[in-house]
Amino acid sequence: MDYTVFRDLAIIILAAKIFGVVAAKFRAPQVVGMIIAGIVIGPSVLGLVKQSDFLLQMAEIGVMMLMFVAGLDTDLKELVKTGPAALAVACAGVFVPLAGGWLLYSCMYGFSPVGSLDFYKALFTGVIMTATSVSITVQALMEMGRLKTRVGTLILSAAIIDDVIGIIVLTFVIGFRNPGSNPVGVVVNTALFLAFCAAFGFAFYYLFKFLDARYEHRRRIPILSLALCFGFSYVAEHYFGIADITGAYVAGIVLCNIHDSKYIAEKMDVSSYMIFGPIFFAGIGLRTDLSGLGGVLIFSLAFVAVALVTKIIGCGLSSRVFGYSWSDALKVGLGMMTRGEVALIVAQKGLAVGLMEEKYFTAVILLIIISSITTPILLKLTYRREEVPRHHGKLHSDKNLQNLT
Repeated sequence: MDYTVFRDLAIIILAAKIFGVVAAKFRAPQVVGMIIAGIVIGPSVLGLVKQSDFLLQMAEIGVMMLMFVAGLDTDLKELVKTGPAALAVACAGVFVPLAGGWLLYSCMYGFSPVGSLDFYKALFTGVIMTATSVSITVQALMEMGRLKTRVGTLILSAAIIDDVIGIIVLTFVIGFRNPGSNPVGVVVNTALFLAFCAAFGFAFYYLFKFLDARYEHRRRIPILSLALCFGFSYVAEHYFGIADITGAYVAGIVLCNIHDSKYIAEKMDVSSYMIFGPIFFAGIGLRTDLSGLGGVLIFSLAFVAVALVTKIIGCGLSSRVFGYSWSDALKVGLGMMTRGEVALIVAQKGLAVGLMEEKYFTAVILLIIISSITTPILLKLTYRREEVPRHHGKLHSDKNLQNLT
């Protein structure tokens, strides 16, 4: 066994804690400090910790647990109410950035005829921008006690739909470029996954409701719940080709209405804020190597700007159509603009099939860093003058703040 992993974990947890506290002192969300901690201890600055498969897997567990808790905190009544709006926000959040990315690449490197390799490279630039990763948004909303509000539920719902649509778009683009792909299969798998969730979701809900009645506030309930989270994540990714974080979120939704849902979330929080959360957020910085940025600096900055603005415009305006105020529409746009592991997966897929050059990968990393840092800060600024609700998600947000501090 490579015992250096213990040294790496000690450095990550300590650095994430210190930078998180410093961020809190400056009234910034602590996840911002954790991301900066990863940059400082990573290859870009001090080089104390290098990314490894083990750390990547630990970070993936952190994402699963975070999205599972987000599902537990979901208000199903609000989810149903925001259904049409969430679909509209998700569609706009995919197709506006897709068009923006294609236009950016075409303007900088020339417009190419439909069907050419350069045309698909331009289109793939937009595909990367379609990905939404709300893990950081979820954490920021939890800290502010805003996760279970109407806006928070809309962001979560739209992000899940956004992920599915983004995968379909990615498969279609690769399918046109590579005849070996089967875009129709993705649509079928998505429909089958939804059917699986409907059937097995109800079954597990009644099973846990029965167990909850017999073993209320017993630790076996959170343990079985975590197994359900990982099980749904595995099934989503392995059998249906759907993002594993979607499976984790659905597992949380299945259990959100049982009596002990808050008790389960509290137990998940313990592991999340102590180890898995810091590893995930610091891991974003660890994956960053800014040494290759100089050669494509102009494109990278333009790429980041277009990716952020198109999400805000697309998601914000579409939510405004459904009666949300301009202030809430801005929050929706800001909450949907974060990029993370999904954008990296999409970019790596593009490298593998020849739709993206290695030198542009730094632009994706830069987008993830900037969106991850700016999103929680801007969200906090938009909520700054509003009174924190006393009954929506307060238990978990206050607990997180106390424990993280």
